[in-house]
Amino acid sequence: MKLQQLRYLVEVARSGLNVSEAAETLFTSQPGVSKQIRMLEEELGVVVFERSGKRLTTITEPGRRILDLAERILQEVSNIKRVSEEYAGGRSGSLIIATTHTQARYALPAVVKEFIEKYPDVRLSMHQGSPSQIAEWTQKGEADIVIATESMDQYPQLVMLPCCQWGHSVIAPEGHPVLSEEGITLANLVRWPLITYDPAFAGRSLIDRAFERAEITPNIVLTAIDADVIKTYVSLGLGLGIIAGMAYDPARDQGLRAYDVSQLFGLATTRIGLRRGTYLRRFEYDFIELFASHLSKHVVDMAMEGAGANDAYLL
Repeated sequence: MKLQQLRYLVEVARSGLNVSEAAETLFTSQPGVSKQIRMLEEELGVVVFERSGKRLTTITEPGRRILDLAERILQEVSNIKRVSEEYAGGRSGSLIIATTHTQARYALPAVVKEFIEKYPDVRLSMHQGSPSQIAEWTQKGEADIVIATESMDQYPQLVMLPCCQWGHSVIAPEGHPVLSEEGITLANLVRWPLITYDPAFAGRSLIDRAFERAEITPNIVLTAIDADVIKTYVSLGLGLGIIAGMAYDPARDQGLRAYDVSQLFGLATTRIGLRRGTYLRRFEYDFIELFASHLSKHVVDMAMEGAGANDAYLL
């Protein structure tokens, strides 16, 4: 049995039993992956994947147990490397953050600056994507830390810790009639075209649920993953924008006004996530605490060990 064979098993399962896709991810050939999996099955005397001709169709019951163990073995191999790198390299290494545009653009710059000043020899990379993409990257070990607002309940392999709460703002060009209202309500908003986030991003579910509860259908004419794009189209007069409050800066966003509507949509919670069972290096603990000061090493370790804590306590 070889580690390479275990990697092939795990990647094929992650790829939905698509051997060609797994081979591409592993930078090898499809026949080579198929051959190594068959060799491992023969050695173990167990069928991991059911087949129909050359196509893999399902994972067998013993195959699922073997895959669970294979993932744990591969994670521990990765942890061994992380331990050795930390003790051999001291304050050097690499750290990959997976996050959405909103967090990368508005929440992280000051944290990244302080972290780089403290750890100049750590290679910091930031990968931006959709909530599902960044969760997958972290779950697979392709990123060390995930930061997002959206729920990650469908990724039980990730330990998610609440960091902070924030609300939405309505933005409009200066002089827009909605700004002269005594207070912005959902009924006010449905009178205007709206521009807001794509349904997968930045607390959009809070916006949708508020309109659904009020049994009102908003006129959403444009969606985007980027608050800067939303602000651009609001500036062109195409509609009112609903964005994360942190994404508005009166000095930078001249010509636009913002109105806090947290009372309409409620508060969103930004969370930081870690792959369960991962050995954390000192600089990872420090990055987490720079981003959320209440997430000390002790609190993070408790969560990683499964002790848990509710959002109200951590926030």
